[in-house]
Amino acid sequence: MNRREDPELLGWREWITLPELGVARIKAKLDTGARTSSLHAFRMERFQQDGAEWIRFHVHPVQRSTENSLEAEAPVVDEREVRSSSGRAELRPVIRTPVGLLGRSWPIELTLTRRDEMGFRMLLGRQALRGRVVVDPGRSFVAGRRASKRRTPSPTSRQEHA
Repeated sequence: MNRREDPELLGWREWITLPELGVARIKAKLDTGARTSSLHAFRMERFQQDGAEWIRFHVHPVQRSTENSLEAEAPVVDEREVRSSSGRAELRPVIRTPVGLLGRSWPIELTLTRRDEMGFRMLLGRQALRGRVVVDPGRSFVAGRRASKRRTPSPTSRQEHA
């Protein structure tokens, strides 16, 4: 999505994709109160690859379900202290990956953390939305509803049972 275009009007929750992580669809809260985007990740393991720090992690892409998990890997671009909505500060790894929405894609920075107890496995924060999206808090799924309750994994993702 080009920043020179008019921002898209979306609801406070939408279905998005994280194609480089193998996440075909995940329900995200478009959270203008959060500066940074965040993804539920667990079994995080850092490693070195080609002289750079990487992280391997698992994602439960279906909200309120631990039935399926996806394994993903990405280079770590930063570490940031993030204060949760409960006020607790946590040092989190940051990755950069494209987000897909409305047939468009753009790179975002994403912190990885356990979001087991949170209502959404994914938050899309202000930095990812700025200049691209206007959020109508009275609407949901403006970009479309999920086609079915069952998730079809992408052919490039590795799926396992948690």
